[in-house]
Amino acid sequence: MRLKFSVIVVVLMAVSGVSRAQENNVWKTLTGVTYEIGEDEYGELYLPVFSEDIQALEGKEVSAEGYIIPFEGMFKPEHIILSSLPLAECFFCGSGGPETVMEVMMADPIEYTSKRVKVKGTLKLNAKDPEKLMYILTDAELVL
Repeated sequence: MRLKFSVIVVVLMAVSGVSRAQENNVWKTLTGVTYEIGEDEYGELYLPVFSEDIQALEGKEVSAEGYIIPFEGMFKPEHIILSSLPLAECFFCGSGGPETVMEVMMADPIEYTSKRVKVKGTLKLNAKDPEKLMYILTDAELVL
């Protein structure tokens, strides 16, 4: 009986740890994207192909830490771009790829900060609309 209980505790701890690691490391999971060449009316474009791990997160609440990236010359407090990398290294400004940024639709407007923030919301995947980023967090709220 004691051995069974110990096994159950170990399994529950492992599952809990994996879940927490996934939440804390969502950016690592999101790097599992590859690309295929597609076409639209303007010519060729790269379309994301999401791994099974990424697809499993779609529609789920996830947390992501990162830096707010101003876009279109202004900060929009209800619609932000979050980068896993600081501004100097982000996808738009430096060495990061498109998998390092996500659009975040805030439930309530937030104030801009250059400090690292944490948000949580529902993850949506975008493989079709080239006007949007491939990762979109909806109904998001500021956690930190």
